[in-house]
Amino acid sequence: MRNGLPRHCRLQSQLVPSKQPSMNTLPACPQCASAYTYEDGAQLVCPECGHEWSAGSPVAGDDERVIKDANGNLLQDGDTVTVIKDLKVKGSSLVVKVGTKVKNIRLVDGDHDIDCRIDGIGAMKLKSEFVRKA
Repeated sequence: MRNGLPRHCRLQSQLVPSKQPSMNTLPACPQCASAYTYEDGAQLVCPECGHEWSAGSPVAGDDERVIKDANGNLLQDGDTVTVIKDLKVKGSSLVVKVGTKVKNIRLVDGDHDIDCRIDGIGAMKLKSEFVRKA
């Protein structure tokens, strides 16, 4: 014992105090609003619901759907698009040919995001990955 303190206490007093970790400054999960999010590389992850999102991108609300065409352009209701690939019509021998223009599209939820009417074929649904904005 030296200076009235045991050896292990003297060693602890000589250590430089580390910075206390600050409160979580990461944003809450956009799906479940959990505050327990963490960074995993460039992604943010919620351990409660498993949702992953990019740290730099703004979070879109549930009511705001972003649908993009094959080139990455944003699509809106009423746009005119062009088909970029021959598409077989299920249950029919008809084919929607490359270059077919589709006017006045409607964006819908689901696997096929575009609801439209094609001249000579009729009403049908298309996936946005097979069209580009005209």
